Amino acid sequence: MNKKKIIIVGGGAAGFFCAANLDPEKFEVKILEQNSDVLQKVKISGGGRCNVTHACFDPRELVQFYPRGNRELMSVFSKFQPGDTMEWFTNRNIPLKIENDNRIFPESNSSQTIIGCFKKEIAEKNFEILTKTTVLDIQKEENQYLIKTNKGNFSADFVIYTTGSSPKSLKILEDLGHKTVLAVPSLFTFNIKDDLLKNLPGTSFDYAEVSIPKLKTEENGPLLITHWGLSGPAILKISAWKARELFGLNYQFEIEVNFIAKNMYEAEALFLEFKQNHPKKTIGQSKIFDVTSRFWNKLLEISGINPEKQIANISAKEIKTLLENLCKKTFKVDGKSTFKDEFVTAGGVELKEINFKNMSSKILENFYIAGEVLNIDAVTGGFNFQACWSEGWLIAQDLNSK
Repeated sequence: MNKKKIIIVGGGAAGFFCAANLDPEKFEVKILEQNSDVLQKVKISGGGRCNVTHACFDPRELVQFYPRGNRELMSVFSKFQPGDTMEWFTNRNIPLKIENDNRIFPESNSSQTIIGCFKKEIAEKNFEILTKTTVLDIQKEENQYLIKTNKGNFSADFVIYTTGSSPKSLKILEDLGHKTVLAVPSLFTFNIKDDLLKNLPGTSFDYAEVSIPKLKTEENGPLLITHWGLSGPAILKISAWKARELFGLNYQFEIEVNFIAKNMYEAEALFLEFKQNHPKKTIGQSKIFDVTSRFWNKLLEISGINPEKQIANISAKEIKTLLENLCKKTFKVDGKSTFKDEFVTAGGVELKEINFKNMSSKILENFYIAGEVLNIDAVTGGFNFQACWSEGWLIAQDLNSK
């Protein structure tokens, strides 16, 4: 029997997972990747450990982590979710582990384990990987597609488009008739110059609250001071949910931070109780709140309080200033920085042009689209990869059944 030809454009998570699930008896598959190596995001994810997915096994809960695409992904995750991902890797002798924050990693703590698994699957199926192969144009011809690249032309019965969201890859889809939403950065940290944060990079807070008053939005979670400003899950979540609005503000806005996630009344009550029990302690040595002593002393400094002062002698005005800086500190954000190398965008192919039963294009026949090229993105924690695995799996099931 003549095998049908499949061209997968883009050698990333969605493309490889799809290929790894395709039937080699039915298809001849080529993966075209413009870079010199494949699976680059998989390689650097989770600090080189590869955050494969997240231990959230109920699709209704899982979709809550996707600022864009949550409605559409409901049906996708009902067919293939993180539990299925774990089983898929376990069946290929790649044990995974769930960490305390519910992120899932390979037990080896190395992304090379995941990359090796994919490459082995592809090799066993005799599928071809072509690197340094840039797709320049795709043309529809009667029952086939002509894929023009810098390494010559390829024909395909089916195209699986998993390029990520670069402007060039979106332009090719636009030329084929798809509508796209402008891609803007999604997961990023906030650049802030402020005396309170100066010389404190690496200082973290277990649970803080961050709000953007102008956008009437708030998030909570761990917070981290960096060389450039603020990061950590609380910041990354707010940057994902408000990606388009923050792009519209040109990344110039104010945030309010509550470093201890307690309101002024609660904080004041704790302070006064400590003052009553330890009146002779110096304020600099007083461990009242769950913050580092370096941060506490910096807080005293910017609040104009001498750390040698006994806590009994701290005035009501000083307490108010101190607690406002701790619980209601306003910062001016001036720009953003990419979160590590795990660059994610909001934007891409319009979701109403995709059939989410099998990830096929409603505009183009025998053409499938998956991964970050779609207007779907998630907060950090393995969710973006899970969308890639689930979408890739659906495409493979659909093709295998033909």
